[in-house]
Amino acid sequence: MGEVTGRTGPIVVMGVAGCGKTTIGRLLAERLSTLYAEADDHHPPDNVEKMARGIPLTDEDRAPWLAAIARRIAAARATGGLVVSCSALKRSYRDILRNADPQILFVHLLIDQARAADRVAVREGHFMPVSLVASQFTALEPLQADERAVCVSATQTPERIVAAVLGQLPLVNGSASAAASHR
Repeated sequence: MGEVTGRTGPIVVMGVAGCGKTTIGRLLAERLSTLYAEADDHHPPDNVEKMARGIPLTDEDRAPWLAAIARRIAAARATGGLVVSCSALKRSYRDILRNADPQILFVHLLIDQARAADRVAVREGHFMPVSLVASQFTALEPLQADERAVCVSATQTPERIVAAVLGQLPLVNGSASAAASHR
């Protein structure tokens, strides 16, 4: 696969645990020849410990994490681009990220709860236990028409997912309404 250049604005690959955010985020950043950031790396140690014990995070727990990601997004404006893997489950969370850069594009990886739980159950070396998958679906708020977004099934191969996203970029680079009509 060749590289794609000329994309402006950050991309947040979002969705519940187990949807493939990290895999797709890394591949997308590689294809776009831009920086990649993993939002999980910005969690305070207390958050990681809490999730590892199977306790869902509250909005208050997430506030410093979201602020750190927003700072990373804002800083990337000067460098020309960034792909971030971040759950961004609630509209209020996405608003914090969008305030860092209004050109943000959300790539929502769609998956059902059973498949997400299956993926998390076999994942090695990650702090998120399968017991928290249901809480992620409970917290997930649908993208709204005014949010620049592309929604893609997470059940495809990573290569197909990235190709689908890249195929949508020309359609969503201009307006929120274009993004909303291509979900």
